[in-house]
Amino acid sequence: MPSKRRLRWAALPLGVAAAVALAGCTATELNGYLPGFVEGEPAATNQTERVSSLWVNSWIVLLAVGVITWGLMAWAAIAYRRRKGQTGLPVQMRYNMPIEIFYTVVPLILVLGMFFFTARDQSAIEAKWDEPDVEITAIAKQWAWDFQYDGEEEDNSDAVWTMGIQAQPDAEGNIDQAQLPTLVLPVDQKVTINLQSRDVIHSFWIIDFLYKKDMYIGKDNSWSFIPTRVGEYAGKCAELCGEYHSMMLFNVKVVEQDEYDAYLQSLEEEGNTGDITDAYDRLSNYPGTTAPTSEEGEE
Repeated sequence: MPSKRRLRWAALPLGVAAAVALAGCTATELNGYLPGFVEGEPAATNQTERVSSLWVNSWIVLLAVGVITWGLMAWAAIAYRRRKGQTGLPVQMRYNMPIEIFYTVVPLILVLGMFFFTARDQSAIEAKWDEPDVEITAIAKQWAWDFQYDGEEEDNSDAVWTMGIQAQPDAEGNIDQAQLPTLVLPVDQKVTINLQSRDVIHSFWIIDFLYKKDMYIGKDNSWSFIPTRVGEYAGKCAELCGEYHSMMLFNVKVVEQDEYDAYLQSLEEEGNTGDITDAYDRLSNYPGTTAPTSEEGEE
């Protein structure tokens, strides 16, 4: 009993020290130095903390496994080292049932646990809004982005859009951020972004949102989330898509609803209206379609 009490008293200062150390951590440190977090501000989206939690907790478990494994290796190397005066091989054990059960059961528990939490979080992140407040189509092309703010009409005749160009670095490699394609999102609204590609495989990545999704010819993807912090964020293509892949950049602005409505109104006044999703596709024979014949082309 006295020894147990001493252990408790010894563990108390360690627990206090750990709590103090964690309390002094910034939001970035607590979230594993991932982007998307600002001290005193909400996360970038409603799913950002879920992603960071999965990442950080996975690393904690893996580091614990590593420490135990390294410790056992060091212990075995020291405890069973050749002593002075010993010759020949050490005693060979054919098996040790408790150890074999340990290294069979524990990895199984770890794999099943990581699978469960990954599947749970992936299901939540991939869930789609039945009735989003805002629906946008992001169109990838070599090597820039078009953004169409879909309307309420079935044929999208009331949609508005912007067409972007790839980044244009100057002689010193600096890029004018104002020239990049810009995606505007309203804060605290249910957003669904439909993802399309005009040519090859691309990947839509808003860095601070901690999420990326591939874009294929003939298979449209989508992503539903809620932007929860006003600000500007960087985006890029995360799939090697050709010579100027590194120049396939875009900006994201999360704004208040009034500013978002005014932005859509300005696009309408500029005449950027109608559905452009199929207007500039480079491939007409991707899966599910039929390429035009030469006779059809002559007609």
